Amino acid sequence: MDRVFEEVLRAGIEALGLPVGDAAVARLVMFAERLLRWNRKVNLTAITEPREMAEKHFLDSLILLPALVGRGTLLDVGSGAGLPGMAVACARPELQVTCCDSVGKKVAFVKATAAELGLNVRGVAVRALGEPGRDGLPVCEAVVSRALADPERWVTLGAPYVAAGGVLLAMLGKGLEREHLEALGTARGLRLLGVDQFELPFSHASRAVVRWERPAASASR
Repeated sequence: MDRVFEEVLRAGIEALGLPVGDAAVARLVMFAERLLRWNRKVNLTAITEPREMAEKHFLDSLILLPALVGRGTLLDVGSGAGLPGMAVACARPELQVTCCDSVGKKVAFVKATAAELGLNVRGVAVRALGEPGRDGLPVCEAVVSRALADPERWVTLGAPYVAAGGVLLAMLGKGLEREHLEALGTARGLRLLGVDQFELPFSHASRAVVRWERPAASASR
């Protein structure tokens, strides 16, 4: 991997104040190396320039870390090549991560790379339909999708996978009106916890992580 990737990654982690140590950075670099290697044969990502890759794939995934404090399980729906799930697993090796995607070759990459790096990640080749038992997907303490940027679609699809007391996370280019986000959550038995606003440190692109919680006494529906 180009040294520039690691330099940009480290600078971005510092700028964003993320809890990512040297061992995690080493895992992230190895993950990036394997992503580029596989990408020569399997279409995993269109972003391959080191600076852009570090910021728009890796830092953009790692901004989830504050929202995952205290959570032990994560489901990443439509994970593709493992973003954000694999990146988060590199930084939080104790976290049990499930990455699902409908494209078998991408799931094969996730499985092979997770095994090679010793990550606590399971890859599942399935199209999530909002039915955990039928999909063969777990109900988790945190559920996220980077692929689905439409909050209306994502809240409806993702809510059934959220455990009682767990959180549903939406990764947006920018935050929406709080009243709208509250209404989306309420319709699915979720309570809006907050909207965390970020700015990527080099492109200055706006990002937001929306957090809804399923009350501990509530069952998914």
